[in-house]
Amino acid sequence: MLLEILSAVVLGAIIYLYMTKKKEETLPMGEGWWGKGQKPDSEEDTTIHPFMVETSEAEINDLHRRLDQARFTEPLENSNFRYGFNSTHLQKVISYWRNQFNWKKQVEVLNKFPQFKTKIEGIDVHFLHIKPLHLPDGQSTKPLLMVHGWPGSFYEFYKIIPLLIDPANHGLSDKHIFEVICPSIPGYGFSEAPHKKGFDTVCAARVFYKLMHRLGFSEFYLQGGDWGSVICTNLAQIAPSHVKGLHLNMAVNTALRFKELLSIPLGPYFPKLFGFQDEDIKLIFPFKEKMINKALMETGYMHIQATKPDTVGCGLNDSPVGLAAYILEKFSTWTDESFRNLEDGGLEKMFTLNDLLTNVMIYWVSGCIVSSMRLYKEALGKGIGTQKHEKLPVHVPTGIAAFPSDLVHYPRLWVEQKYRNLVSFNFMARGGHFAALEEPELLAADILQFVAKVEKGEIS
Repeated sequence: MLLEILSAVVLGAIIYLYMTKKKEETLPMGEGWWGKGQKPDSEEDTTIHPFMVETSEAEINDLHRRLDQARFTEPLENSNFRYGFNSTHLQKVISYWRNQFNWKKQVEVLNKFPQFKTKIEGIDVHFLHIKPLHLPDGQSTKPLLMVHGWPGSFYEFYKIIPLLIDPANHGLSDKHIFEVICPSIPGYGFSEAPHKKGFDTVCAARVFYKLMHRLGFSEFYLQGGDWGSVICTNLAQIAPSHVKGLHLNMAVNTALRFKELLSIPLGPYFPKLFGFQDEDIKLIFPFKEKMINKALMETGYMHIQATKPDTVGCGLNDSPVGLAAYILEKFSTWTDESFRNLEDGGLEKMFTLNDLLTNVMIYWVSGCIVSSMRLYKEALGKGIGTQKHEKLPVHVPTGIAAFPSDLVHYPRLWVEQKYRNLVSFNFMARGGHFAALEEPELLAADILQFVAKVEKGEIS
């Protein structure tokens, strides 16, 4: 009798725990239509079409004419990049663009990877889909969706893609080989811009989930920085059962709790209490200088784009010189804030002018600068920390690569409060905001080690 009673109690406890266990909440999938006019009654065409970047003499001649007619403002003496893009150096960049940069050759570079378009929720979505040429016997690829940010583009990934689809040939572990999918965020590059208000990061995540489903992937990995980090996080919140792992090179948590907030004044004095490492102390303290002042210095663009993107966009869409200055200034100070003290902004310390101008040209020829900036209005216009996805925990296996010169650093304590299944959190030896373009080898190696841990089941 006693055994039966004990069995009944144990069984009842198990049933109670099962019934009362709080399910991991997901972000609602939602639905949208971003094409012109009303959504048609007919089914959407799901065909995937090959795509190639093209150019014409008329397009190049128009660009050259505008560059020839540029007006420059004399910079302040010894101002370097502390007031923005120094116009003396800007003239040198524009001279290179006008007389040496070969857009036709760069179009060939862009077309070396297979590109496609498909219509999702009423708009054409552009993406790269690259598979390995050869696979070792018995090995299959792992699909990896990589998402860029602003003011970047799909071109950011051109240096890291070969390392991921053929790691052994680049001195990396070949235990895991990827096929890489790199879409252009709608409104960026060669993806059609939404024609209606409201297209935010959650909408972009849903579109990319539908893209991966259309390509036949039921499970896949995600990787992103900048807006790509937010979009990939949203996708992991929408469809966690389909996301094997989430790897980010920028992680932000806008819903810090008391302990995280307490770590700001007390962290420098009691670092072990908050799990701070030496690198954390260097990157976030003194807090006013490293976090608050830095944010004030580098986020003016965000306020403009989150309020009136169409106004500033008028000038940028009409002037290639203005567009280049606006975009390339970010590739200076977001790569390393100390570059603002250099006459040339340190632009060619980490990048070539060909790479930088190719990214600018993607914005210029597609005319997407206004629509790209609207994402700030849609995503931030409701206020920071007010949206459901900002408060909702992420439960899929997550890896963080913390680059020391990125715009902002969040220590592990602040990150794991949102990303509850943190498999790896690694400090990178060097690098800033545009990690895939700056340090492709470091980023690829961190992605590979993260995936190896997930595949081994090293998850919490």
